[in-house]
Amino acid sequence: MTHTVTLIPGDGIGPEIADAVQKVLAAAGAPVQWDFQPLNEIILTETKGVPPAAVLDSIRHNRIALKGPLMTPVGTGYTSLNLVLRKTFDLYANVRPAKTRPGVRSRYDNVDIIVVRENTEGEYSGLEHEVVPGVVESLKVITRKASDRIARYAFELARAQKRKKVTAVHKANIMKRSDGLFLECCRAVAQQFPEIPYDEMIVDNTCMQLVLRPERFDVMVLPNLYGDIVSDLCSGLIGGLGVAPSGNIGEHGAIFEAVHGSAPDIAGKGVANPTALLLSAVMMLRHLGEMEIAARVEDAVQKVLREGQHVTGDLGGKAGTVEMTEAIIAAL
Repeated sequence: MTHTVTLIPGDGIGPEIADAVQKVLAAAGAPVQWDFQPLNEIILTETKGVPPAAVLDSIRHNRIALKGPLMTPVGTGYTSLNLVLRKTFDLYANVRPAKTRPGVRSRYDNVDIIVVRENTEGEYSGLEHEVVPGVVESLKVITRKASDRIARYAFELARAQKRKKVTAVHKANIMKRSDGLFLECCRAVAQQFPEIPYDEMIVDNTCMQLVLRPERFDVMVLPNLYGDIVSDLCSGLIGGLGVAPSGNIGEHGAIFEAVHGSAPDIAGKGVANPTALLLSAVMMLRHLGEMEIAARVEDAVQKVLREGQHVTGDLGGKAGTVEMTEAIIAAL
C-alpha cells in the first residue's frame, strides 16, 4: 500500500531538511508518495495567517502530513500555524519522545521519556482580552472531555509500548479547579489500566527532578502549557531540538514535524541538521504501520550519530546536510 503524505517543507532550512527526508525514505523503500504543499512566511503574511484552502484540503484528504519549521511572528502578527492546524484538525495529542542518542553530546546517558501534551486547550485556547487599558486577561480552559482523552491516550501508548509508568504533571495545589479536573480525569483513567504504575507531580518539582534524575520518568501526561515547556526541557536533556522528533495526533489525522526553528541565518548554506525531521518521519512511518522501514531508518540515523564522522556542525562534526544524508542512506 502506498501512503500519500502531505509535505510542507516550510521556511528557512525547511526545504533542505525536507529534501533529505525524501531521499532517505526513498532509499529505504518507504511506500510514500509526497503531496507537496508550499507554505511559508511570505504566503502566511499575504493571507494574514490563514492557511490556503489547498493545504487544508490536502491534509484533510491524506490524513497524514510531515511539516518543516515555519516562522511565527512574536508578540504581533498572525497566529501560529501550528496552533491553527491543531485546532482545525483536532490534533489533541502532542507526542514528544526524548531519548538519549549515542554520539550526541548531552549531560545524561539514560533518558528515555515520552511527553504527552494536551494540545487543544489550557492557556493556549486563545481567549484573551483587554479589560481596561494596561490590563489583559487570558483565560485557561480545562475540560473533562479533553483531559480524559489525553490521559487515555497516554495510558494506551504506555500499554502499547510496554512502558513502565505514567506520571501526571499539574499545578493543582494552586489551580485547584482547572488542574484539579485534569487530575481527576487522569486518576479515573489510571484505574482502568491497573497494570501500569501511576503517579502525580507538581510541575515545578517536575522540572527540578528532570534535571536531577531524569531516569525516574517514563511517560508524562500534561496540560497544554506545562507540556509545551517540559517537552522542550526534555529535548535539552538529550542534546537539543535538533535531535527531537514530534507528532500531533488526532482521531482523524496526524501531523509530524520538526519543532526546532527555521534557522534563517544558515538557510541555503547546506549545513542544516536533518535529524529531527528524519526522526519525526520515523514516528510517521510507525503511525502508518510501516514498522520495519521505520526501524531501519532509525537504526541508520543512530549509526551515523554514534560514529560521528558524517554529522553536521551542531552535532560536533563538519559534514553538510547532503553528506550526512548520504551517510544515512549508506547505513541503510
